[in-house]
Amino acid sequence: MNKGIIIAGLIVLVLVGGGLFIANQQSQNAEQTKMAQEKAAMAEKEAMKAKEGATMMKKDSASRYIEYSKAALDQATVNRRVLYFYANWCPICKSADADFKANSSKIPDDVTVIRVNYNDTDTDQEEKDLAKKYAITYQHTFVQIDGQGKEVAKWNGGQTDELLANIK
Repeated sequence: MNKGIIIAGLIVLVLVGGGLFIANQQSQNAEQTKMAQEKAAMAEKEAMKAKEGATMMKKDSASRYIEYSKAALDQATVNRRVLYFYANWCPICKSADADFKANSSKIPDDVTVIRVNYNDTDTDQEEKDLAKKYAITYQHTFVQIDGQGKEVAKWNGGQTDELLANIK
């Protein structure tokens, strides 16, 4: 009988020990799975932040060369502003427009180039008034203005490199 109790005790001990061992292994596996999921979630968040950063950078550089609107002109008062008077029929203007779009990231952060229709089918009255205010007589003319709208510099022709050389 003593032998039976000892064997039964050993069996219970083995079963309890085995159960605890299996439970511990499952707990470790669950913890490792949770850590792997958290690591993957963090990596995904990092990738999203990097993507958002790239989008913002692209957006920021694109906002350095914009089409005229009264609101855009008013919002850019904290920056150095350059009005680019162009015409949609002008081949030199089309070339410069493509260059500014392709190289907008080269335009300094504190400069906003605002494309203003000078004399074409898309020109509205506000744009005509701006051209008159700054005595624009020729498309492909640039006028840098200060925060109050006063002329700082004026030049004809050029693309991104000339813009960078002429802004004050």
